[in-house]
Amino acid sequence: MAQSSVLLYGVGGLGVEIAKNIVLSGIKCLTIQDGSIAQIQDLGTQFFLREEDVETKRNRAEASCQRIAELNPYVTVKTLPQALNDDTDLAYLTEFQCVILTECSLDIQLKVNEFCQQQDPHIKFISGDVFGVFCGTFCDFGKEFDIVDANGEEPKEVFISNITKANPGVVTCLENRMHHLQTGDIVTFKEINGMTALNTTMCTVTVISPYTFEICDTSSEEFGPYEHGGIAVQVKVPKKGYHESLENQLKNPTLLTPDFSKFYAPKNIHCGILALHSFKKKNGRLPQIRSMEDGQILLSLAKEISSEMSFQEEIDDNLILKLSFTCKGCLAPLCAVLGGFMAQEALKALTGKFTPLDQWLYLDVTDILPDSGTEDNFDTRNDRYDLLRQCVGEKLCKKLAQIHLFMVGCGAIGCELLKDFALLGLSTGEQGMLTVTDNDIIEKSNLNRQFLFRPQHIRHPKSTTASQSVLQINPGMKIDAHQNKVCPETENKIYPDAFIENQDVIVNALDNIEARRYMDSRCVSNQRALLESGTMGTKGHVQTIVPYLTESYSNQRDPQDEEVPYCTLKSFPANIEHCIQWARDKFESSFYQKPNMVNKFWSINKTPAEVIERLLNCEPVENAVLVSHYLHNAPQNWTQCVHLAKIKFIKYFNYKAQHLLQAFPLDTKLADGGMFWHSPKRPPVPLTFDSTNPLHLLFICSTARLYAETFHIQYKTEDFCPEILFPILDSFQVPEFRPSHKEIETDESAQKRTEESHSSDEIHLAAEFLRQSNEKNDVVTQPLTVIEFEKDDDTNAHVDFITSSANLRAAMYSIEAADRLKVKRIAGHIVPAIATTTATVSGLVAVELLKVVSGFPLDKYRNCFLNLALPMILLSEPGPAETTKINDELSFTVWDRWEIHGEKSFTLQQFLQHFKEKIGYSASMVVHGVKMIYVPILPGHSKRLPQSMIKLLKPRENQLYVDLVVSLDTGREEDIPGPPVRYFFGL
Repeated sequence: MAQSSVLLYGVGGLGVEIAKNIVLSGIKCLTIQDGSIAQIQDLGTQFFLREEDVETKRNRAEASCQRIAELNPYVTVKTLPQALNDDTDLAYLTEFQCVILTECSLDIQLKVNEFCQQQDPHIKFISGDVFGVFCGTFCDFGKEFDIVDANGEEPKEVFISNITKANPGVVTCLENRMHHLQTGDIVTFKEINGMTALNTTMCTVTVISPYTFEICDTSSEEFGPYEHGGIAVQVKVPKKGYHESLENQLKNPTLLTPDFSKFYAPKNIHCGILALHSFKKKNGRLPQIRSMEDGQILLSLAKEISSEMSFQEEIDDNLILKLSFTCKGCLAPLCAVLGGFMAQEALKALTGKFTPLDQWLYLDVTDILPDSGTEDNFDTRNDRYDLLRQCVGEKLCKKLAQIHLFMVGCGAIGCELLKDFALLGLSTGEQGMLTVTDNDIIEKSNLNRQFLFRPQHIRHPKSTTASQSVLQINPGMKIDAHQNKVCPETENKIYPDAFIENQDVIVNALDNIEARRYMDSRCVSNQRALLESGTMGTKGHVQTIVPYLTESYSNQRDPQDEEVPYCTLKSFPANIEHCIQWARDKFESSFYQKPNMVNKFWSINKTPAEVIERLLNCEPVENAVLVSHYLHNAPQNWTQCVHLAKIKFIKYFNYKAQHLLQAFPLDTKLADGGMFWHSPKRPPVPLTFDSTNPLHLLFICSTARLYAETFHIQYKTEDFCPEILFPILDSFQVPEFRPSHKEIETDESAQKRTEESHSSDEIHLAAEFLRQSNEKNDVVTQPLTVIEFEKDDDTNAHVDFITSSANLRAAMYSIEAADRLKVKRIAGHIVPAIATTTATVSGLVAVELLKVVSGFPLDKYRNCFLNLALPMILLSEPGPAETTKINDELSFTVWDRWEIHGEKSFTLQQFLQHFKEKIGYSASMVVHGVKMIYVPILPGHSKRLPQSMIKLLKPRENQLYVDLVVSLDTGREEDIPGPPVRYFFGL
């Protein structure tokens, strides 16, 4: 990408989306060409134009250029402020590797595509447009092109338990470990014992079951009998792709179908948009908004075009009329959806990474349109909302202006959503208010996808900065920016139920499951709509959650990550991920948990003398042994920091290996006669410290530096120079290895052990260590620096420590090392995020928002799962709210809530009686949170019946109600938990 140049024609709503995403991705040069002058209507879709650009009649490309260039200082952005027409000499296109056209006639598209086809090498061609609530794009990458990586997934590694000598040979995975391969995948092998001829051999896979697959013929003599070990590694093999020209594809299009409930739509839209081009060519304009006369003309053209197609598809009159009625408008969220998609296709064109579109995508969001009989106003008013009004009408525009919306999170998706909200005129009315909260600050690594932030914003709050930036897009918005975390701790005072109930809709822009589930529970309990979304690299999802109509987020469970056994991390790593997790744990233990423990210890136990006296009297003092050992080894100066780092090197990467091999020699056998050191267990090899090895030195320098910061020890940059560092390292001789009798855990089901009780000798030794530490350092109780892992600062040595530690451990176990970026991603739990996916997902969320505000029925809403790498977009109707039926007359869903209004003196007995009268069933259990209020079978609970509800529930001051869980005694074997019961105290 860093060597590629792209031409983008048309910098309207769709064009600016494509430009933003491409520049954020980091190509060498983007040239934006546009002959149009900025109009007031452009402000409703083009977020890099301003009112002053309209007033001064600036060219759209020239007005947008600087703001686009600010997104990435490494990308050159050029402008061509002239139109592309039939007379244009296309020779200038030869300097580009990819040409993207928007807002062009079909004739111009055909002319440019033909020119691109004739060049050698072929210039990749992409075109696309948004017409009202319809959009489409076409790709032509040439008659033959390379696809380097079809899906972008990490190559799979499969541990092997057996390979048969047969034709074909059958590979069996280790017990209970699926291979996740597909027929046709190619694998190579390594570390096989016995059948060594397979090592480095490449084979095509035929899947038999989730645990077995066939490979090549292994029956010949060159393949010895399989003994043990071995890993099958998936190989990414480049493949060829083939595209036809635009001219050839017009009558025989290959179409992607995003919504299988509207299987007919892509072919209809293809004919409809070709009819639009024909209509405009004949009439010099598009059909008028809501003109039935123009609609009938367009419909006739579409049917005529359909008759000439290679496919047979009956034209849907209603769909084509909707295209005609809205085509002069432009829905900004649809620009975001298609802009993200087309930008990703452009990146595929430049890199060969991922599978290109084959070759058309059409999408409509006609579900947002009001019913045909609804009275509304779609006329233009010469304002920034004209293009939106022409799509959805004045009524919805007014609703959007007065909306109360709460967005949680302001990262990648949050920035994109704010932009979409600004273009839709959200919360611009007198009663409107958009509240956004995010407790995070802006990091440098955010800038490549969170487009509202610039380098000068680093270390500033995300929410306030994004709010200020988005006001430049639409100054009329009312935004209240918070820096609070939404969690149980802020529930009562900052975001109580009254706050949630005051919102029309909640929007999640979160990056973790726990927060998503919490917001889902708040929306369900307060019966508010929730728009949920997320991305991971090229993958994304959108879920629409509407009270009483759909299931909630928590109705579906995300798959749990496979937990790595404790013994694997501690002693028997099998892959680099295990090594990275081990290194991350060492960082937490050494520089966060232990210093934190020391600080807390001295906050509870005031002086060393008192602690020593209690230990000598064999009185238990919590964590005293651990603290004493940690402080006993504490460095006093920079030299000792380096010495301590060398001790850690020898302990982690030499003594540990010797200890394991002492306990389990290479010829150790299991009870069943099998080898102990059998895949996936790898025997370690002790590492000898080498001061000339860069990886060894990186560990020493990063470890010494972190210990120095923990213990407030000064150091200088020159302390890391070989002239100073090497003599310090050479001057310290590490004690020889002494065999240990410490037990090594081999049970994969065993958990990490907590601190065990200590003998009197250990306690007295702890007292002696504390005494020595106190004598040599009279500030032993001085607070230590607790270091929290920070992945985004490359100068703090945090990632250096984990990278060196992980790769040294990998070397000890003969595991392939990982580069720094991979270590940083895994250790920092970085979810891959790219601008193209976040733009597409945010646009889909904004479309669903329009439906929620309109109050549509269930069949109008759509959930989405997409993967831009394949590419794949799957739209589906949300699952309905599941109903629990008690009897023919009484049922409820997760959205229901029963209410009981009591009085100050209301007793538990009265509550139960009132409940029975209201519901028709007795309560078999009353629970508040984790507290059991009434369980008849428990002793003493019957005595609570005459007590007041206020006494039993102990409400906070001014608390008007509580939500209770009440189980129903239905006479069945098991009682049924009813919906939440909101009990009002009557205060």
